[in-house]
This record gives sequence, structure tokens and C-alpha cells, in this order.
Amino acid sequence: MPAASAQYDVIILGAGAAGMMCAFEAGKRGRRVLLLEHSDRVGRKILISGGGRCNFTNLHTRPENFLSSNPHFAKSALARFTPADMIALVDRHGIRYHEKTLGQLFCDDSAQRIVALLKRECEEARVEIRTSVSVLGVTAANSLFTVATSTGPLTANSVVVATGGLSIPKMGATGIGYDIARSFGHTLIEPRAGLVPLVFAPEDRDRWCDLTGLSTESIARTESASPRKNPPSFREKLLITHRGLSGPVALQISSYWQAGKTLRFDLSPGVDAFAPLLRKNARRDDAALIDALRCLLPARMADRWLTLHATGDYTNSGLARLEAQLHDWTFTPAGTEGFAKAEVTVGGLDTRELDARTMESRRVGGLYFIGEVIDVTGWLGGYNFQWAWASAVAAAQAL
Repeated sequence: MPAASAQYDVIILGAGAAGMMCAFEAGKRGRRVLLLEHSDRVGRKILISGGGRCNFTNLHTRPENFLSSNPHFAKSALARFTPADMIALVDRHGIRYHEKTLGQLFCDDSAQRIVALLKRECEEARVEIRTSVSVLGVTAANSLFTVATSTGPLTANSVVVATGGLSIPKMGATGIGYDIARSFGHTLIEPRAGLVPLVFAPEDRDRWCDLTGLSTESIARTESASPRKNPPSFREKLLITHRGLSGPVALQISSYWQAGKTLRFDLSPGVDAFAPLLRKNARRDDAALIDALRCLLPARMADRWLTLHATGDYTNSGLARLEAQLHDWTFTPAGTEGFAKAEVTVGGLDTRELDARTMESRRVGGLYFIGEVIDVTGWLGGYNFQWAWASAVAAAQAL
């Protein structure tokens, strides 16, 4: 029997950052592209990103800024579509932007400017976009894919899954991308919440949560899952919340934290807090301790920390022990605030089953996975957007 004819060259599932980028890049190559989105508008998560200003890339993007069970997978795509390439696209559309800390680039105006850029590029590439269409599943037969949708079946020569992860379900996140992957025999690395606030155990909540809103700079690190691997450490702001810890440093380390493991925070990075007490003829009492620590921490946080740790031992060795505790404040979270508050999903489709240059399935020719649905997760600060752009372009160039 001859193969049935396809209505489209490619159907892309999900009109987020990765899906829209892939759609217009494929359209520029002369492909007939249909982009499906189950919500009523495209780019919803883009609009809330970066406090509404969209941290669209990071100048310092490197493969080392990504977490994956297959750490080399992201190298090829990231090398072929770089932050400079994204900046050039933004410049062509006259979007003004600025750099914040650590290479993070944000729109001067609203994140709507990035969504408008993507929509305009799709229009110019003659991409057909349909919103409010739910994908129910994907099947393949006779070198043709059929996408079952809430409005009826659609056919294409290729399908790109850009449905994202499970983070922020109120914005429409679902597990359909994982369901499609499983239906074609793919393996998943168990998805979990990443870049997410941490929750205190009851005893720590009683000690700290009345200090909600206080923040300080700190260095965070976690125990390594393997004695041969050292997970990265992060130096940014730590924020106490009514449930636990947040702020950039807590979000960063959350992606590496594993249930039951201990987290460690240096609350006085690069500074010996109690050095003034070691000077000749210096006072050594509770008041001197408090004065020294208040120079580094918010006053109420300094007072609480000393209440919980000070022993009244003002000898050199006693002060050294207290200093060491300040640089190694430890606690074991009870958990995280889950996908509802997570900025990303860690885990996803096992990248060993994808071609690193094209994002094409090694199991099913013509089936591609891009963006957050696969097991590549960036740090906070524009890295996940850069992965969305880079993986999308890699797939589009192969369609």
C-alpha cells in the first residue's frame, strides 16, 4: 500500500519559547509548519518570566550551566546557536535590553516584546498557528505521523514535541510530552521540581519563619550523589520565607538537592565575621558578638543565629568553632514547594535516546523533542531560554 499523503511537513506541539523558535526556523526552510498550543494564546510562560521582562539569555552560557544525566548532550546545540545569535535576533527587532548580574539579559520593556518577536517571525515564515487545541496523542504508520487533537486528527511527515515540563501547572503545564515519549518506547529520567523554594522541617520552621522577608548573601552547596563528583556551589541572595528558603541561591541549589540530603550555606562568604573579637584588647562578650554579626546579617537574623549557636565560649578556639558554624550552616529540607512554584522541571526524556545534533529520536525517525521536555535543565538566569532557542534551532535545521 502506498503511504498516505501528509497535510503538513511538520507539526510542532507547544507554542512556547522552543516551539515558536523551531516553527519559524523550519518555515524559513520552506517547510509547511503547523504549530499547536492547548491554551488560548502563545508564549504564556514567556510573559511571566524574569518578573515580566523575560531574561531571554545569558552571556556566559556554557554546557557546565546545565544539569543532565547525560552532561555532554547539550554541547552541540549550544555551540551552534549561541547567546550572540539570540542577541542578533533581538537587535533585528529593535528590542532594547540590559544586563543585570552574572550576564543575565532582560528586556527593558515587557516580555511581550519577545512574544511579539516570535509571532512576527512565525508570520513571516508562513507558520500556521492554532490555539486552544489539546493534543491527545501521537501515532506513526507508513512513514506518517497522526496527531490526535481535540479538534480532530492531523497528519505530518514529522512531529516536534515542545510541550515543556510539569512546572507551573496553572500556566497550562501538562505531562503530555512525557506520555508521547513513553508511547514510542522512550525512557524518562524521573521529573522533579527545579529552581524551586525549599521547605523547612517543622523544627526549623519554628526557629526561622518568623523572620520572613529577611535576606542575605550566601554560598550554597549540597552533598554530592557520588564521591567522585562535586556539585557546583552558588553565591547569591538567600531569602527566608513563611515556609522555608527562597531567593536566587536557594532556587539554584534546589535543582541539585535530593530528598534527605543536607544543604550547607556559608552565611559570611569571604569574611571572618568574628575577627574583630580576636584583636588585642577587644571586648569578648555577647554584645561584641552581636555587633560583629550585625555587620554582615540583618539584625534580627544575626540575633536569632547567635541565640541558636552561641555558647558563651569566648576563647580563641570557641570563636573559631562559632566562625566555622557560620560558614557551614546546615539543614535538611522537608521538601520543596513542588511544581506549582518551580520555574523548571529537572529530568524528562533520556537524552541518550536522542541525536544531540538534531534532537531527533533514535527510536523513531521524524520524531523530535526540544526544550524543557528533555533531560536538560539550566541554572537560573536565562540559561533555560538559551537551551530552548538552541535545541529548537538544532531540530529545525534537520527538518
